[in-house]
Amino acid sequence: MTLDSSWATVAILLVCLATLGVGALGLRLSRTTSDFYVAGRTVSAPLNASAIGGEYLSAASFLGVAGLVYSVGTDMLWLPVGYTVGYLVLLVLVAAPLRRSGAYTIPDFAQLRLASPRLRRLASVLVIAIGWLYLMPQFQGAGLALRTVTGGSPAVGTFLVAAVVLLSVAAGGMRSITLVQAMQYWLKLAAIAIPAFVLVWLWARQGQPLPPATSPAGPFAEPLAAYAMREHATYSTYSTILALCLGTMGLPHVLVRFYTNPDGRAARCTTLFVIGLLGLFYVFPPVYGMLARIVLPSLPPGTRPDSVVLLLPTAMVGGSLGDLLTAVLAGGAFAAFLSTASGLTVSVAGVIDQDLLADRIARWSGGDIPRTVSFRLASVVAVAVPYAAASLLSPTVALADTVALAFAIAASTLCPLLVLGVWWRRLSVRGAASGLIVGGVLSSVAAGLTFFGVVPAGGGDAGWWRTLLAQPAAWTVPTAFLVAVVVSLATPRSVPRDAARTLVRLHAPEELSDGR
Repeated sequence: MTLDSSWATVAILLVCLATLGVGALGLRLSRTTSDFYVAGRTVSAPLNASAIGGEYLSAASFLGVAGLVYSVGTDMLWLPVGYTVGYLVLLVLVAAPLRRSGAYTIPDFAQLRLASPRLRRLASVLVIAIGWLYLMPQFQGAGLALRTVTGGSPAVGTFLVAAVVLLSVAAGGMRSITLVQAMQYWLKLAAIAIPAFVLVWLWARQGQPLPPATSPAGPFAEPLAAYAMREHATYSTYSTILALCLGTMGLPHVLVRFYTNPDGRAARCTTLFVIGLLGLFYVFPPVYGMLARIVLPSLPPGTRPDSVVLLLPTAMVGGSLGDLLTAVLAGGAFAAFLSTASGLTVSVAGVIDQDLLADRIARWSGGDIPRTVSFRLASVVAVAVPYAAASLLSPTVALADTVALAFAIAASTLCPLLVLGVWWRRLSVRGAASGLIVGGVLSSVAAGLTFFGVVPAGGGDAGWWRTLLAQPAAWTVPTAFLVAVVVSLATPRSVPRDAARTLVRLHAPEELSDGR
């Protein structure tokens, strides 16, 4: 069936206009630096949970999970499970203490806990790198979606998302983006759920059998870089789960959300709401992957598995109904790109502003330029670099795989810093720095080799080496923790003198830590 792209084009434009409209409302509410960075710390738990759900459900969730289920089978259901469980780990370990820290960003927390400007700069580099790696698949997914539903150039979709995100973030910062992302969560849920119910109903009327739960990737699509070799499936599964569970707390756009809550109790309530909202959404992507196994036994050469969600309605229904369902899904996909990219841009721009631009601009201007101006300049940098990379690079991995690599790096670097910083008084500056460097180097090298296809996508003589590099979290995360602990024990003099007092601040109720 051919697709009438006009409906999809209208849906995409409506989503972009709605994003800009709600962002403009946030502009009227944003006045102070606190508004731009943490929305004045006044966001309620239900609103914050909706916003977190909006920014967390990215291209990997809306398109990538279905593509992996389609290509590999139900083994990939561990991905949505891991995405959701990551918030439970975050709730138990760091949610409330991070809110009590009073920090704006992860580097802020690092300096508060360990009082080291050098460690702060190191954490800043990692936050920016992880944010940019996570932004790339959002921009690339937008290009893929636009080409699939309209036949247009992928460059147009990439530019559209980058431009809308930049305008939204620069307009009102975190307060603006909070309203945008909360709206986009419910839009995405409706966009993926309504077509799913329609397509399942149509399939049930036809009485077709279920596809096999697992099968090699070849009959359905081109092999995927990170999951093509399944002889080490047990290791790959556990490594993926570890990366997702621990990497969630290391994602900069996730953690910054807990600084917007008014207190630690609200941060914990927010996390509980988030788990429910994520679980509700993740019911649907696997449905598309399994239905596509029935309707689309093979894809045309050059078609990525990530596009099956958008291809399925016209393959099953066709006609006006198929075009309408595709338009709804296209609008939801663009909402996913916009919301996640917005959250990442806010977090990365905040770090760039505080640690790279603000002081330099203040010296150059004599302190006459407001911090909101430097934040907007930082937003341009935060978007420009991953936009250029997404436009120039052609990765060999799927959208969900790229995001999984970002999770692995976050789990191997910022997660040890946060967990040990919150719970272990003897963490030293040198120990924390050593953990960040070792975990960052090991996970980044593995991710880079996988991302650029240096490691064979499947078969060959790579064997265990390929699997270890494609799924590095199982060995990079323990290594980073071990290095941080051993070096800390060996360098007790670099433990901050006020470490005990800082830990009391992180764990005591707000009314006590505030001196009331």
